[in-house]
Amino acid sequence: MRSEIAVSDRISLDDLNALDKAGFVIALHDIFEHSPWVADAAYRERPFATVAALHTALMGVVRARGEAEQAAFVSIHPDLAGRAARAGAIAPASVSEQAGLGLDQLSEEEYTRYEALNTAYRERFGFPFVICVRRQTRDAVLDAFERRLTNDRATELANAIDEIDHITRLRLAERIDGPGLPDIAGRLTTHVLDTHKGGPAAGVRVELFEVGASGRARLTEAITNQDGRTDAPLLADVPLRIGTYELVFHIGAYFAESGAALPHKPFLGEVPVRFGIAEPEGHYHVPLVVTPWSYSTYRGS
Repeated sequence: MRSEIAVSDRISLDDLNALDKAGFVIALHDIFEHSPWVADAAYRERPFATVAALHTALMGVVRARGEAEQAAFVSIHPDLAGRAARAGAIAPASVSEQAGLGLDQLSEEEYTRYEALNTAYRERFGFPFVICVRRQTRDAVLDAFERRLTNDRATELANAIDEIDHITRLRLAERIDGPGLPDIAGRLTTHVLDTHKGGPAAGVRVELFEVGASGRARLTEAITNQDGRTDAPLLADVPLRIGTYELVFHIGAYFAESGAALPHKPFLGEVPVRFGIAEPEGHYHVPLVVTPWSYSTYRGS
């Protein structure tokens, strides 16, 4: 049995399966927050045929524990934007995940709001609010915080374990190379159809924005190709963060360049389509069916 793989290495599933128990636990030390007992208990189920099977086994260990043990496990996790997080005194993976949502760069007013929510939540349930921030926008995190405060303790303990499921499957997919990765990524695509000419609309500039309480943040832009699609998805290979988004289609410029007979002041210029994402691992296809005088959209496939 091998046990020499360093804790920071990205390793193959085959190599992980070949490790002795000590090496196995070390290799997975940063997947579950300060909880080596999870990997220790899952070791007996190796070898794992897929990365998804490994994750299922690890979470099976957690889900098999009683309520008191699960609550103690959840209690190890840090508060969102709490004092420990601001000081960097939490696990490196948690530091990176919270920073990825900008929770390390909040205003004093925002920090005060998080502190109040953290305190209210801990007082009500006896453990911290846990959510997979990599699947959320800031607005969605706060919405979930306030909504979940109305739940009972059993529901919130189950919610916390479900969120840890999401957190750890993302960490594991980044740590282990192998077949059968767990479902972790979503996809956002679009397609512009010009029903005035009866075909796809090529050369339409499309911008994507995240829309929140603090305004709109531009995420990306693309130009439609000859099929009326973008060459690559607007978002892919990561979870789609739960929240509100807006696609802006520059239709006025497209029809002007196409030679369509338009008045001096065209009826349509920029066409905004605002929509919500609720399924981070889902495929959201948001097409635009357009003429110089009308448009429609829908969630496609």
